Amino acid sequence: MNRSASIPPRLSARPALLTLLPFVRPHRRLLLVAVAALVVAAAATLALPVAFRLVIDSGFSAQAADTINRYFLGLFAVAVVLAAATALRFYCVTVFGERVVADIRQAVYRHLLHLDAGFYETTRTGELLSRLTTDTELVQTVLGSSASVALRSALMLLGAAVLLTATSPRLAGLIAIVIPFVVLPIVVLGRRVRRLSRLSQDRIADTNALAGESLNALRTVQAHAREPYEHARFRAATLAALAAAIRRTRARAALTAIVILLVFGAIVLVLWIGARAVIGGGMSSGELGQFVLYAVIAAGSVGSLSEVWGDVQRAAGAAERLGELLATRSQVQEPAQPIIAPAGPGRLDFDSIEFAYPSRPQQPALVDFTLQIAPGETVALVGPSGAGKSTVLQLLLRFYDPQRGAIRLDGIELRRLPLAALREQLALVPQDPVIFGASARDNIRYGRLDASDAEVEAAARAAEAHDFIAALPEGYDSFLGERGVRLSGGQRQRIAIARALLSKAPVLLLDEATSALDSQSEQLIQQALERLMAGRTTIVIAHRLATVQRADRIVVLDRGGIVAIGSHEALLQQGGLYAELARLQFGGKSE
Repeated sequence: MNRSASIPPRLSARPALLTLLPFVRPHRRLLLVAVAALVVAAAATLALPVAFRLVIDSGFSAQAADTINRYFLGLFAVAVVLAAATALRFYCVTVFGERVVADIRQAVYRHLLHLDAGFYETTRTGELLSRLTTDTELVQTVLGSSASVALRSALMLLGAAVLLTATSPRLAGLIAIVIPFVVLPIVVLGRRVRRLSRLSQDRIADTNALAGESLNALRTVQAHAREPYEHARFRAATLAALAAAIRRTRARAALTAIVILLVFGAIVLVLWIGARAVIGGGMSSGELGQFVLYAVIAAGSVGSLSEVWGDVQRAAGAAERLGELLATRSQVQEPAQPIIAPAGPGRLDFDSIEFAYPSRPQQPALVDFTLQIAPGETVALVGPSGAGKSTVLQLLLRFYDPQRGAIRLDGIELRRLPLAALREQLALVPQDPVIFGASARDNIRYGRLDASDAEVEAAARAAEAHDFIAALPEGYDSFLGERGVRLSGGQRQRIAIARALLSKAPVLLLDEATSALDSQSEQLIQQALERLMAGRTTIVIAHRLATVQRADRIVVLDRGGIVAIGSHEALLQQGGLYAELARLQFGGKSE
């Protein structure tokens, strides 16, 4: 897969995390409450060593019990404040993370729905699903917990550093000397963790893409008895992801071990010097105890930061991947100044169209394609495979834009129409119909969401789908299974035909619409289509010439160009490609 052709280059760490800001702003009030609670909790924690010092230096030396009680009540009050502030912080931060990630998922999914077909030629769906799920979960972990821990640890470290200096400037100065030796491994190893995190996410995406591809083609896999082969491919992808995860974990473990060793080694050294100061009378026992507690708080904060830094780096990699995806721009753009026009009669004009697919730029799909289709006319496109028939429909639907030429609907160039308005005027029955994991009623209603139950049933009857739908266990409310696995190929085709017939679009596009039907069903549906095509501009693509003989005109395509136009009889008399196709299909008979 060539992702570089569709997804922009990687972002650096800071811009990658900055891509989350638009999703954070709508929930900033919740974040401010969480930060306020965090500050209160940090202050309460930093007050504990002072309380302990007072208990040690004053409480134990006092003769009155009420003095001791007062100190311990104060200590308990600090604990109450700490508990309440921590609970509030946890709630606000968790809800904040959930809301932000929900917004990110919606934005990414909405963006994916609007990307052009060329993007999906070079990007596997499994990788996109990995970004939509796994990457957003990593971001949620950081926003919902790790970021809070990091901020709390940073505040605690800052507060502890200030209070360490206030307690004993000499000992605090000694601790400050070792700070560069602690920060340097965090920076160096942190960058490595981020690179390895990005690599790990890429390997997970490869695994998801491979699994999705195989499961979507499960019948083909089983028909060729390729289960061992597919399992071997998945195992190799899984082991590659595991190896990347192990390398990432090894780097994080090394980072944690080095930081803890350096921090606590420095603390032991400083405490040894402090203990000698107490013995020499330079410090009180309470001051040393206070200093020890602040040193432990500072060390714990540094240790937490080193661990959280790995999570932040992983989230930066995930945010980078999401940012790349959101930065991808569709090659099919909405018009800057759209023309809003009511649905017309359905006149189509193709003017000197030149087009090649983005993934195959050296292989033209259409060459100097010029064709006018009158309102209500039925035009059939025929020709060998790869002649460009389906490409005509894809350009008409603006799945792609031609490199040269223009396509007009009722005199308006397609690029001037809003995409939704354009596609609402086109009803498509594809060669390989898509059936959603929903009821039969919902699948048909997909053609027009505001259609009534009576209209849905009428469309099903017209498409000869009513009888088999009514025979399902729950009739029109029956679940059809993922991709319509509970239906035969012909039944799926008739559901798709009913969906298109339900639409009020003035232009009907039939891409091998009867290819999966038996002869009896095909004859019935052809009669229904002839009635429903009346008054609609219709483009029919068919390999079986028997289905297009009654078209007003037949357009013969070969290698992306028009080689002949006429009726069935006229084209037979002309000879050429159409006559050859007819001879192969009809055995020399002109039907």
